[in-house]
Amino acid sequence: METRGIILAGGSGTRLYPLTAAFSKQLQPVYDKPMIFYPLSTLMMAGIREVLIISTPADTPVFERLLGDGSRYGISISYAVQDQPLGIADAFRVGKEFVGGSPVCLILGDNIFYGKLDFLRTAISANKGATIFGYRVSDPERYGVVEIGSEGQIVSIEEKPKEPRSDLAIPGLYVYDGSVTDIATSLTPGPRGELEITDVHRIYHEQNRLHVQQLGRGIAWLDTGTPESLLDASTFIHAIEKRQGLKIGCLEEVALHQGFLTASEYQRSVAQLPASSYRSYCESLLTSL
Repeated sequence: METRGIILAGGSGTRLYPLTAAFSKQLQPVYDKPMIFYPLSTLMMAGIREVLIISTPADTPVFERLLGDGSRYGISISYAVQDQPLGIADAFRVGKEFVGGSPVCLILGDNIFYGKLDFLRTAISANKGATIFGYRVSDPERYGVVEIGSEGQIVSIEEKPKEPRSDLAIPGLYVYDGSVTDIATSLTPGPRGELEITDVHRIYHEQNRLHVQQLGRGIAWLDTGTPESLLDASTFIHAIEKRQGLKIGCLEEVALHQGFLTASEYQRSVAQLPASSYRSYCESLLTSL
């Protein structure tokens, strides 16, 4: 069965207030594109063509206007509403029908990855159970943390520990087999009143079906949940795009390179874009077809 993708783009975004008073965190600009372009492009670059976007009742129609049904990118995008921010694991209750027993890759709508995505493609193709990732950070107390033993085994998983036992944060990118929906819906809310993704991972770990991959220096992971990190992400994207003359997270370009669109389909998709530097960039790629 083909792996499906879920982008969780809900939440109240209170840490970004007043930016989020009018519209969703995942619709905020990260340099020259809406934030959600980046996690969507990550799923597409991993070969995923069926995507569910989960958001709030107010923001879901905005995402639909922005991205449509995905056909202009050669993929299928559907939408579901999360009435309340009940935690990451709640995505599998909301998206249970969409997953339908298929393998699934979940990415948070405010997480940006840059670099070769071979690690994700490998995790998807080799996954037996669940796969999480470990990324070295200087402030692990802000995140879920995984502790790895000398032989690469998972020793412990903690959610925002006051005294972390490791500096390996768990980014908002996860790969699961089809049983994740049953595991997630069997959970009871934790102290924060949410279905904790850490509890999902603990169950997989107890079943000896949880695996971890460490992400090396060739991968950049950006979490855009605060004003400072949002600015850092924009600065990072701007610096690379200016230096290389190539865009990051350009959905039309990703669709073309992945073979989701033929050359003629790409041309028709680009022709529908309004006059802008984004369209000019997409048009410049036509010369290399």
